[in-house]
Amino acid sequence: MKNTTVVTDVSAAQAAPFKTRPLASLALVSLLPLAMLASASAQADCPRGDLDSIYCDEDGDMVADRPADESEWADPDTLIFAYTPVEDPAIYSDIWQPFIDHLEEVTERDVRFFAVQSNSAQVEAMRSGRLHIAGFSTGPTPFAVNLAGAVPFALMGSDDGQFGYTLQVYTHVDSGINEMEDLKGKRVAHTSPTSNSGNQAPRALFPDLGVVPDEDYEVIYSGSHDQSMLGVVARDYDAAPVASEVVERMAARGLYDEDDVKIIFETDSFPTTSYNYAHNLHPDLVEKIEEAFFSFDFAGTALGEEFEGVDKFVPINYQDNWEMIRTIQAANDVRYTREDLE
Repeated sequence: MKNTTVVTDVSAAQAAPFKTRPLASLALVSLLPLAMLASASAQADCPRGDLDSIYCDEDGDMVADRPADESEWADPDTLIFAYTPVEDPAIYSDIWQPFIDHLEEVTERDVRFFAVQSNSAQVEAMRSGRLHIAGFSTGPTPFAVNLAGAVPFALMGSDDGQFGYTLQVYTHVDSGINEMEDLKGKRVAHTSPTSNSGNQAPRALFPDLGVVPDEDYEVIYSGSHDQSMLGVVARDYDAAPVASEVVERMAARGLYDEDDVKIIFETDSFPTTSYNYAHNLHPDLVEKIEEAFFSFDFAGTALGEEFEGVDKFVPINYQDNWEMIRTIQAANDVRYTREDLE
């Protein structure tokens, strides 16, 4: 297995040779695109729905159309790929290497892994043209679609086409909390404002279960699902809504003892991390990217070991597969703006 070049500032994609940047430089990712955003010109009047004014949606599929002017199609020699910042990205540079190798082979391009640490940095990196392919977590996906021109096309799934994860509410086994109404007066860790299972879904669903976040219990943002879970184990938080796929991977790595916690609530399945390409990529390149995803064999790879039960990438589309998520976000009065993404 060759060494992964981890790009922590996607402006590095414009320089050669590629070098690993300090993680502290990630702060620049959310700042550098701002000047570019301010100078971006709106498209002429066109159908766009919730899309930002620099995009159009003539075909009504809720994602940005490829530019009509072929001179605006991007066809980079080096592709920048990023995985969702739900957990410590350093863990995943080696885990993703088998797929990176496969993506390089199929596209005949160099591919660099971008170690992103925030949803806003990841979205703005794609909007600015510095990020070409990305896995966006469930809640931030609509922001990526509407603010960055991301086009969701795949999810991790099984051979029978099944995919998804659940929202689970965990508490310490000795907390005395046995049902949702027991959360009243407690300290509950949510992950971040844009997270689906870590914040948006709880705010939309919990009132019908007898508890209203911020009213019946104190919301404390932990920053990530793994921090929420570890906080429950350490009894820093009384409970936490988290994504099942994250805590399952944590348990598999031995990061907590499953006997220390219990689940008091679980939802039906939500779609998991979406895999996207930038809307302005050359159609021939997009065809190769999709071929790479849908031909990748997880079996026997580090990626397959990390995502247990996943056999392949499953084709999806944003309009249909993210309908439930958009409904949850609408119930929370979410607006797809940079301010709501922060």
